[in-house]
Amino acid sequence: MHDIRAIRENPELYEIAWAAKGAAGKAAEIVALDERLRGHQNAGQAAQAERNAASKLIGQAKAQKNEAEAQRLMAQVEQLKESLTHNTDAERVVGEELRGVLASLPNIPAPDVPPGADENDNQMVRRWGEPDALAQPKDHVDLGETLGLLDFEAASRMSGARFVVLKGQLARLERALGQFMLDMQTREHGYLEVSPPLLVRDEAVFGTGQLPKFAEDLFHTTEGRWLIPTAEVSLTNLIREQITPSEELPLRLTALTPCFRSEAGASGRDTRGMIRQHQFYKVELVSITAPEESEAEHERMVGCAEAVLKRLELPFRTMLLCAGDMGFSARKTYDLEVWLPSEGRYREISSCSNCGDFQARRMDARTKAAGEKGTRFVHTLNGSGLAVGRTLVAVMENYQDEDGRIAIPQALQPYMGGVTHIGGKA
Repeated sequence: MHDIRAIRENPELYEIAWAAKGAAGKAAEIVALDERLRGHQNAGQAAQAERNAASKLIGQAKAQKNEAEAQRLMAQVEQLKESLTHNTDAERVVGEELRGVLASLPNIPAPDVPPGADENDNQMVRRWGEPDALAQPKDHVDLGETLGLLDFEAASRMSGARFVVLKGQLARLERALGQFMLDMQTREHGYLEVSPPLLVRDEAVFGTGQLPKFAEDLFHTTEGRWLIPTAEVSLTNLIREQITPSEELPLRLTALTPCFRSEAGASGRDTRGMIRQHQFYKVELVSITAPEESEAEHERMVGCAEAVLKRLELPFRTMLLCAGDMGFSARKTYDLEVWLPSEGRYREISSCSNCGDFQARRMDARTKAAGEKGTRFVHTLNGSGLAVGRTLVAVMENYQDEDGRIAIPQALQPYMGGVTHIGGKA
């Protein structure tokens, strides 16, 4: 959500910023709605003040036995009551329209976000590791199906497209990855582990920005709850409608949960394999900070996600997203992209975003320092540390050998009971 006073004072800045994220032409509409709203508010306040004054005069007129004046004043009070009702109703209608427009508009980019329309305009910040030169790398689908440990057909029979069944050591490897990531973020990076709800109400997904604009990307239950698309929703909403003491910031939270996405806008994209699924596991990172600390916390969070890929020895690059490629709630975003040999290119495996006070305004999440009277909106940040399914794909493809085996990264071997390879020749 946006600060209407800031838009009122500098509509041109917001118009330029929204245009950069593909939402041009709204600043003038918002200013006009704001003027109408304030007009009804002022008229209502004036009518109320006039009505109060007239009501007092009625008593005086009756005390003076001036019945004609009393009747005139009572008729005036009745007219003012109608005017007050009209302005109250108009204020409610215009206020709802204004809030609806504001809720539909994305966060504005930070000043250092590069301009651009899509992923082609993103900027590489750094790259780590060198891809191995595999003569004829197989993709994860061929690897898993050959081993008999990956079954898309069985998943399709029971659930439809974009689901998969993992078996045996591959299922264990997925579990190992999630536990390894969670242990690393809690033990080494200071995140607090949380086991949150997977079903949430409208207010929760509105707070993090998925509603109202992206309802079609979510799964909705018959009881009116939403399956979380990411644990960001649950973790960030822990501070909704709360005033967190500034002395307790930053809060660093993490969770390993299933995530559910309809992929409504992904028709025809990544239909093969595990890259884009309706259900997958992810280790989510969320930070709640004071406004002046969020930029440094953002860089720290990116480093925490990068550390996982380094420990797994997977080649990756870090990209600063341009304005047009950022998510709805993001003020600034870094994507981590891991190397996939079968595709000969880097693919997104983590997205780390600083949302500023955008989500906090939608959730009314504030902070207050000891001894201070006023409160401030907190800043919220979120990132993947990492997406487990895509990391599994990267491990399978980067650690394959010519015999069809998949080597287990050294960091994961303790989680695999000492197993060093999956499948193939002994």
